[in-house]
Amino acid sequence: MTEAFIHGFLLSAGLILPLGVQNLFIFNQGVTQPSVYKAFPAVLTAAVCDTFLILLAVLGTAFLVEQFEWLHNVIYIAGIVFLLYIAWAIWREEPQGDGGNGPITAKKQIVFALSVSLLNPHAFLDTFGVIGTNSLLYDGDALWMFTLAAILVSWLYFFLLAFAGGFIRRIDKDYRFRKLINKISAATIFGIAVYMILQLI
Repeated sequence: MTEAFIHGFLLSAGLILPLGVQNLFIFNQGVTQPSVYKAFPAVLTAAVCDTFLILLAVLGTAFLVEQFEWLHNVIYIAGIVFLLYIAWAIWREEPQGDGGNGPITAKKQIVFALSVSLLNPHAFLDTFGVIGTNSLLYDGDALWMFTLAAILVSWLYFFLLAFAGGFIRRIDKDYRFRKLINKISAATIFGIAVYMILQLI
């Protein structure tokens, strides 16, 4: 069971470490919220969504996406639309204290976190194609240790991202770095959306 746990932990860490759309959004909330605890709606939503996706993958329901091509296309197009909207919203966002509208509300954090977690085709492919496939190596208690490890990585990393963002906020008194992070985050998310459009075409 120890081997299954280590396998699940390292595998999930390798998937989640690159700063994709979901991770950038969580980090950005840590930076822009007045307190890191105010970013917890986004953190918890993303972590719960990842838990849900990992459980789906391990239990084998990921085959639904592979069997129904129309479902794959619907998710893909919806994901592109949401990514473009999020990129636009982050680009326009101004850090609190310099005339902007301040950080986004808990409700918007939850909606955005849901969209970047559940409407991101790459998240589906990573979770189902990698974690789901590797889970076939185990059964019984070992399977659940593998699953637990993969879920644990998501929770730890999202909280780490939020606290890292909070650290940046504390040392960035003139808001310059926060403005730069907003622009970089928005441009990165927009670039991913464009790449997805090109793949779809």
